[in-house]
Amino acid sequence: MNAGAYGGEIKDVLSHVQVLQPNGSKTTLHAENLGFSYRTSLFQSNSNIILRAAFQTTFASPASIYNKMNSFNALRREKQPLEYPSAGSTFKRPPGHYAGQLIEQCGLKGRGVGGAKVSEKHAGFIINYNRATAQDILDTIDMVSQAVLKTFDIQLEPEVQILG
Repeated sequence: MNAGAYGGEIKDVLSHVQVLQPNGSKTTLHAENLGFSYRTSLFQSNSNIILRAAFQTTFASPASIYNKMNSFNALRREKQPLEYPSAGSTFKRPPGHYAGQLIEQCGLKGRGVGGAKVSEKHAGFIINYNRATAQDILDTIDMVSQAVLKTFDIQLEPEVQILG
């Protein structure tokens, strides 16, 4: 999906992947041929299975890496609801907006269905605060999407992949 955070994405460091194709053959694909864009790659539209991935990183001192990791972890602890189970950020960022900000402006923090609700810490996360079922999560995603569409005429697109 080309995951990303804090100004970086997988596409920035991926060199190549080995994939298993539906016909059973293995092949190597280079990053520039993977159709990367915001939260997407060609793997969302084909049936290849990634077997291995090679990453090309830049050299940095251990102290520099440690400091950067600590800084990112501190930001996550400060801004994300890590104290509850979730699938991470629930919605993609709509062009020119932030999903969490739109959701918050709809007054949806703390609202949800069943054991799922919009995080009060960061409205871009739907959390499992009380034994939520998959249906609770899906219904909360739908409730949020409908509210944002009605209020702002913006269709939120899930960032999480819903299977089944």
